[in-house]
Amino acid sequence: MSKSAPKRRMITSALPYANGPIHLGHIAGAYLPADIHVRHLRSTGEDVLWICGSDEHGAAITLRAKKEGTTPREIVDLYHEEMQKAFTGLDISFDHYSRTSSPKHHQVAQEFFRTLMEKGGFEVKTEEQFFDEEAQQFLADRYIQGTCPSCGHDGAYGDQCEKCGKTLSPTELVNPKSTLSGSTPVLKPTTLWYLPMGRHEAWLREYIVEGKLDGQPHHDPKTWKAHVLGQCRSWIEGGLESRAMTRDLDWGVPVPVEGAEGKVLYVWLDAPIGYITATMEWCEARGQDWKDWWQDPNAELLHFIGKDNIVFHCIIFPILLKEHGGYNLPTNVPANEFMNLEGDKISTSRNWAVWVTEYLEDFPEGSDAMRYVLTAIMPEQKDSEFTWSDFRDKVNNELADVLGNFVNRVLVLTKKYYGGEVPAAPAPEHLTDTDRALLDALAAAPDKIGGLIQRHRYKEAQLEAMNVARLGNKYLTEQEPWKLQKTDPERTATIMHLTCQVVGNCAVLLEPFLPQTAAKLAAACGLADARWADAQPDMVQPGTTLEELPILFAKIDDDTVA
Repeated sequence: MSKSAPKRRMITSALPYANGPIHLGHIAGAYLPADIHVRHLRSTGEDVLWICGSDEHGAAITLRAKKEGTTPREIVDLYHEEMQKAFTGLDISFDHYSRTSSPKHHQVAQEFFRTLMEKGGFEVKTEEQFFDEEAQQFLADRYIQGTCPSCGHDGAYGDQCEKCGKTLSPTELVNPKSTLSGSTPVLKPTTLWYLPMGRHEAWLREYIVEGKLDGQPHHDPKTWKAHVLGQCRSWIEGGLESRAMTRDLDWGVPVPVEGAEGKVLYVWLDAPIGYITATMEWCEARGQDWKDWWQDPNAELLHFIGKDNIVFHCIIFPILLKEHGGYNLPTNVPANEFMNLEGDKISTSRNWAVWVTEYLEDFPEGSDAMRYVLTAIMPEQKDSEFTWSDFRDKVNNELADVLGNFVNRVLVLTKKYYGGEVPAAPAPEHLTDTDRALLDALAAAPDKIGGLIQRHRYKEAQLEAMNVARLGNKYLTEQEPWKLQKTDPERTATIMHLTCQVVGNCAVLLEPFLPQTAAKLAAACGLADARWADAQPDMVQPGTTLEELPILFAKIDDDTVA
């Protein structure tokens, strides 16, 4: 499929619910892969904008507020700040982080709703919904629990079963109970606005299966992950049903229709529009036009999410964008699977999770270590598992013993032999086959690693980036310059020159994965402004004085992770 490269790349990560802290599963799912991707794009000079923000509406937030005897506003304000601390602590480098409870977002979301309504994009229907007579409230989404009709899990919610991931409606639950009072709800009529998704099946099928939009090539579906395509096909082939886009709640974006008091926009109409609001905010602060990112055909839209959000980003949000008109649709949605913890599914309700802020309290210098481990086990195609023993082993055996040890040896030996100055480059005729093989590997690494990143193969990309350090470490160990310094100083200089080049290349090639470590290496090698294209076999200039560095990665003992 021939399609010119985009001028701008609009990147989004799923808006995290502001009803609880961020755990490692969140990071591995939608934020770390996007950060790696965006860091590489920035380093290659691409025009990229990455936005995110707190999703501050929905039943889960109001339910938590009721249980804790506080207000939704106090809940979202608390977690809006805490989530940003978690992201900052792991060097997640959003260009802009917004929030959906802002007046700006309410205005944008309401205008979007009005446009859809004016275009006949909704069906207004009065239907029976569950109602809690004790609490005197309609029960939307998380206000109701029961048995999942698909897997039999007893704790399924009215919008989704968290065990099997199936998207549900409250009336599908077996033995439903109100989460407010514990009572059995009754059915009571209410008027809601529905999105008639069935109208859109034909073009959605072409868009998902063939990568075409309005009969024209839009994206290559072969680049989409199999589980994303599979879930989308399953929804479409099963027949898309109308879905309510409003809720009977008192917290959220009010439905902008006369007589609709006590009704708000459904969170999955409200939240993705938050991407647009965040872009507007970023552009307004810089005098740019937000439409260049969302409505220009030369811009590309990419969503990073977890697999539980596939249907919303691949089916519902594209319907909303197309029905509104004028918006770009995503060219890829590289959703990750789930990450488990020590043999069990991560559960916020059971407090079975590694909370990022707590991890950073225990490991205040541990951003790169955790990023490395999470990338190494990233659930790109299937569920993965985090264990503390694996964390310890990867930090000790790979980061400390390979990368840290190699860099330390190069800096120490360069200091000892040459006062810290990078020795002169060897004449080509003095290079051995082993030297040339190392140089060839350095020359090939940027394209290999970059290609893997752009194909969303982050585990493999990080492995290849670390392989550069492994090659340097192996080369240094086998060449043994400490045995040659007195008898063959010219050969020693060649070895040390080449290993200095490896360290310099690591400063660039590891930056998407280990930004703090890469910055230290870049500063040590005089490469503070180096970009991806600068990664070359001769990037570190002879005569450069290498700065000393402390130990890059301290080893973790068994007691620390027990």
